[in-house]
Amino acid sequence: MGVLHGDCKEVLKSLGDASVDLAYLDPPFFTQKTHSLSTRNNTAEYSFEDRWTSLDDYLAFMAEVLRASRRVLKETGCIFLHCDRSAAHHLRLLLDQVFGSENFQSEIIWAYRRWSSAKKGLLNAHQTVYFYSKTGDYKFNTIYTDYSPTTNVDQILQARVRNESGKAVYRRDETGNVVIGKEKRGVPLSDVWNIPFLNPKARERVGYPTQKPILLLERIIAIATDVGDCVLDPFCGSGTTLVAAKLLGRDYIGIDISLDAVRLAEERLRQPVRSESQLLADGEEGFLEKSDAERRILRALDAVPVERNRGIDGFLRSYVDGHPVAVRIQKADEDIEMAKRKLIAASKTKQCAFTILVRTTRNEDYSLFDWTDEDLLVIDSYDVAIEAWLDERNHSGS
Repeated sequence: MGVLHGDCKEVLKSLGDASVDLAYLDPPFFTQKTHSLSTRNNTAEYSFEDRWTSLDDYLAFMAEVLRASRRVLKETGCIFLHCDRSAAHHLRLLLDQVFGSENFQSEIIWAYRRWSSAKKGLLNAHQTVYFYSKTGDYKFNTIYTDYSPTTNVDQILQARVRNESGKAVYRRDETGNVVIGKEKRGVPLSDVWNIPFLNPKARERVGYPTQKPILLLERIIAIATDVGDCVLDPFCGSGTTLVAAKLLGRDYIGIDISLDAVRLAEERLRQPVRSESQLLADGEEGFLEKSDAERRILRALDAVPVERNRGIDGFLRSYVDGHPVAVRIQKADEDIEMAKRKLIAASKTKQCAFTILVRTTRNEDYSLFDWTDEDLLVIDSYDVAIEAWLDERNHSGS
């Protein structure tokens, strides 16, 4: 158990046959780039080369590593190969050749959201993890997740059978009553994993390029191993796989050709840190602060909603003179002057050309409000406008 320095092709030769339970590979992706990143305090920079003379050269290297990984796997062992669109289709064929297409188990999609500038084509928002076993007799631990919010109670509680047409129907007893099914633990984990990408302020981030979240590795390790099993990572980088293995009570072997990476991994193993994801704990809904009424107003203005900002509720999709236009909706607990101050203060750091303040109440004295700001447009919400119109009609008819 430990972190080994050297070329994984050579180091793997020193490991015994059938000695590990799980191999996780996060190799170079054939991006033809040099990847580098600095630590948060800029005290160190880590980098690695992902440049190859040709695709054939890259695939020959990967074939050698895959064959060596298969040799050290136990008969019940599994391999998870992490890749992206750069060479995923080539690696899938290579895995079929080395492990056999009959031992392909899953194509896991790691889906995440990242900010990115616009480009021609679809935004890259996932990576792929291929899951193969060494044999058909492989270790697998089922993980259960919560039912979808659209699942009704009958679907959870009632037993089902196939009718003569092959359609799933609720099982009924001799008297026609619905039969309650067996105890259910949830929905088995799917092959699409929504795990947040590490944000720049995550506690576990160490400044290593292409660092993966511990949560991703913990899930893989939990699926394919038990406590005390051995996990191998031939491209361990900053040691995320090893940290996850240690936190879950597994043995581990990490290999990396970079001495800086080995030292970083050893440092992380001395003090393992896992980031707690608020997104996973609360779901995306946990970040939504806008009321339905506020969202309707923003949609009417063709504005993009902004969460977690004290002064701005959204930005118009169309810029003015190349600058954004900030929108604030007056809150129930603030007067119009307070709403204006919050909007102006927040927009100063966003290089806004203009600002829009949406008034949502008429029950206050506006005589002291400064309406002369040329960069501020104050408009009434639909509710306020309709209420004012109705009052005017009622007064004119009395």
